[in-house]
Amino acid sequence: MTTPVQQAREALGARLREIRKDANLTARVLAAAMGTHFTKVSKIENGARSPTEQDIRSWCTACGAVGQIPDLIATVRHIEAMYHEYRRQMQAGLKHLTESSVPLYQQTSLFRIYDTTVVPGLFTTAEYAAALFRFWTGFMGLADDVDAAVQARMDRQHVLYTGQREFQVIVEEQVLRTRVGDAGVMAGQLDRLLAVMSLPRVRIGIIPAAGERHSLTQGSFWMFDDSRVRIETVSASLTITQPRDIALYARVFELLQQSALYGREARRLIGRALRDLSVEPG
Repeated sequence: MTTPVQQAREALGARLREIRKDANLTARVLAAAMGTHFTKVSKIENGARSPTEQDIRSWCTACGAVGQIPDLIATVRHIEAMYHEYRRQMQAGLKHLTESSVPLYQQTSLFRIYDTTVVPGLFTTAEYAAALFRFWTGFMGLADDVDAAVQARMDRQHVLYTGQREFQVIVEEQVLRTRVGDAGVMAGQLDRLLAVMSLPRVRIGIIPAAGERHSLTQGSFWMFDDSRVRIETVSASLTITQPRDIALYARVFELLQQSALYGREARRLIGRALRDLSVEPG
């Protein structure tokens, strides 16, 4: 699985590769100028290794790109920090992790959400959320605060009904079929999706598994206005704040929208998933 940390390393490596190529330097020549082995340059460019701050300084100096040093060092520090911060929040409990995002939700006017596997938290039922939280509590060895975490999530959903926020949501058809809890929990969750689709500022699209695709992405992400993109995985949370990277996610989201079905066609996909639940044995 490609994690957000790895994606961030690869993006940084690609950027450093462009800097090297713009300077018309080979990896070997650059490595010699930095006083290191050329395989280190290759590993950094391919995201297999994170550069140190000194690596960034030496790299940019050799390439005549000193002006990019501060921004690149900020990126390196962010990659290092995001893993530790997410782990710290997880260890504080799922209730704390859920509540920590409330200020950001309240400040956001436009949510753009893409999920590949499970229903986004703003639209889950309490039973569905509890099943997810029980898994993560056991898997991560966390203190059992599932009931409190579920209540915090339900409270967080108030942003759906207050203010003038807009929610543009895209999910893969697989989300309708990823079994979270038992068939009853899934049926309740699918009914909930049908209900929230009627909210005036919520637009939910579903990308059919066999449909034509205009974009291929590597994972789920949330966009909060044009200020940040958040990606969460098993062990880390990545927040992207650089405008050029946010713009890339905005372009991807537009292409995902072109791949999605809305309205009656989306409801038909949900209805089909509901019928398939009703005929399953047991």
